[in-house]
Amino acid sequence: MFEKRWLLGLAATLVAVFGSMDPASAGVLDAAWTAPTTNTDGSSLTDLGSYRVYYSTSASPCPGPTFFSVASSTTTPPANQNVNFRLTGLTTGSTYNVAITAVDTAGNESSCSTLASAVAALEIGVTPAGTTNFGNVNIGSSVTQTFTVSSTRTGTVTGSASVAAPFSIVSGSPYTLVGSGATATVTVRFTPTSTALASTNLSFTADGDTVTRLVTGTGVSTGSTLTVSKAGAGSGTVTSSPAGINCGATCSASYANGTMVTLTAAAATGSTFGGWSGGGCTGTGTCTVTVNAATTVTASFVQSSFALTVSKAGAGVGTVTSSPAGINCGTTCTTSFTSGTVVTLTAAAQTGSTFTGWSGGGCTGTGTCVVTLNAATTVTANFVQQSFALTVTKAGTGSGTVTSSPTGINCGAACSISFTSGTVATLTAAASTGSTFTGWSGGGCTGTGTCVVTLNAATTVTATFTLATSTFTDNPLVAGTTVMKAVHIAELRTAVNAARTRNGLAAVAWTDPTLTAGATMIKAVHITELRTALNAVYTKLGRTLPSYTDPTLAVGTTSKAAHVQELRNAVSSLP
Repeated sequence: MFEKRWLLGLAATLVAVFGSMDPASAGVLDAAWTAPTTNTDGSSLTDLGSYRVYYSTSASPCPGPTFFSVASSTTTPPANQNVNFRLTGLTTGSTYNVAITAVDTAGNESSCSTLASAVAALEIGVTPAGTTNFGNVNIGSSVTQTFTVSSTRTGTVTGSASVAAPFSIVSGSPYTLVGSGATATVTVRFTPTSTALASTNLSFTADGDTVTRLVTGTGVSTGSTLTVSKAGAGSGTVTSSPAGINCGATCSASYANGTMVTLTAAAATGSTFGGWSGGGCTGTGTCTVTVNAATTVTASFVQSSFALTVSKAGAGVGTVTSSPAGINCGTTCTTSFTSGTVVTLTAAAQTGSTFTGWSGGGCTGTGTCVVTLNAATTVTANFVQQSFALTVTKAGTGSGTVTSSPTGINCGAACSISFTSGTVATLTAAASTGSTFTGWSGGGCTGTGTCVVTLNAATTVTATFTLATSTFTDNPLVAGTTVMKAVHIAELRTAVNAARTRNGLAAVAWTDPTLTAGATMIKAVHITELRTALNAVYTKLGRTLPSYTDPTLAVGTTSKAAHVQELRNAVSSLP
C-alpha cells in the first residue's frame, strides 16, 4: 500500500506525432513517464496496480471523466522504468492537456501529476491529398492510381488500405513503416460496370488512426443498351442472337454500336405471342434491331383462349349456363375462355322435358359438367320430352273398341301407350254389334262423345259398354198357342251373330238368309244352324252347352215353340 503523496512529483512528457493534418481523421498523442519505485516513507513500492491517463482540451483534465486505464506491468517497478502509452481517437490539430495518476491494487488513486500539453497529430500521411479522379474509363476496362503512405513518427507503424467497388486494392496493402519518413506505395484500380459516376472513400488505417481520400471515376459505354420489355397477361421468354438477352431474367444488354441483334419470342404453355412493338419491329416473327442507340423493344404475350361450345340434343327443351359466365344456351352456346380456365356447366330442363345427361368434354351423368379448357371443346347436353302413359280400360257387360288420335291406342288389343308431355289425345269409342257405349269416366271425360285428354301425367280413362237388350216378338212363346213365324227365326239369327261377334267368332251365313213372313216355311235346318252357332260361343267361353228339346231334328220335323224359346234363353245369357 502506498500513500498518494508520493506521486505528486510524477512528471509526464507528451510527444506530439508530427505530420500533415487531416481534420476528418483521428489524431494521436504519445505520453511517457518514469514509474515510481518507493513510497514516501522510503520503503519499496510493492502494490502498484495501474495508471490513469486523463486528457482533455480543457485546462484541467484531472480528475475528470475522460481517461485511459493503463495496466502496470509489475506491482514493484524497477528503477528508471519508462512507461509509454498512445492516446488515439483524438481530434487532429487540437491541443490536449494530459495528467497521470497511479492506482494501487486496492483501488486507491494518487493525486494528479503536473500537466503536459501537446497538439494531436496523425501518425501517417497520404499523398496525393484531396480527391483523386480516375477519369473516364470504358466499361469492361480499368485504370490504376498509386498512393504513397508515409510514417510521421519514430518506431514501427503497421496498417492497411480498403475501398469499395468498383474500386479495388491491387497491391501495397497491408503495409509496415519503420521509422519516421518511411513510405509504402498502395495501388488502386477502377473497373467501371456502368456509366454512373462512382465515388467512394479510400481508407488508410494504422494503429487505430485513419486517413481517407475521396476517389471518383466515370464509366464510359462503347456501345448501346438494348432492352426488352414484356406486356400482356400471358407469359413467355425473349432471347437474343448474339447472346446477352434472356428475358426471362436478363432483359437488358449492351452491344457495340452497329451490332445487328435478332430477338426471338417463345410463348409459355397457355400463352400466345401477340407481336412486337418498338425498335422498328412488328408481327410475330423474329425482331432484328441494329443497335446504334439505346433501344427498347416490347414483346406482347396474351393468354391463349379456347372456345367452349355447348350443343343440345334430343326432342326436349332446356338451357345450359356456365360458371364463370359466358355460356347461356338458350341463345349463347359458344364462348372463349383463357387457357386453363375451369368451367362448370349446369343444365336445366324446361317443364315437360328431362335432362338425361352429358357427352363430350369428359362429362357424363346428369350432374354438373366441369371442363378445364386447354383446347377447343364441345359438350352435348341431352334433353328428352317427358312421356306419360295413357291407359284405356273397358267396363260393362258389352264390348267395343277404343281408338286414339294420334294413333297408338287400339283397344281391342293395344290399350296403353305413352305420349310425350303435352300431347292432346282424342279417344273414340265404338260399341260392338249387340252392345252400346254408355260413356267415359277418368281423364276428365264424361258423356258418350269423344274423350280429349292432354297428357301431363299418367292417365287412365274407362269406356263402359253394355249389352243391347234383345227384344223378341211374342216373348215368351206359349206351346200350343203361339204360331211359329219367320220373324222369330230372323230375330234369333241376329242375336246369335251378335253374340258370336262380341266373343270373337265370325258371323254365320244362314240357310234361306231371307225369311219371308207368310211365305217361308220354318225348317228343321233353321233350328239346327242356330243351335250349332250358339254352341260354338258356349264352347269358346268354356260354358256347359244348353239342353235342347228334340236334340236331333230330322228333315221334315215340325218346329215347336220350345225350340225357339230355348234358343232365346240361351243367347240372352251370353256376354
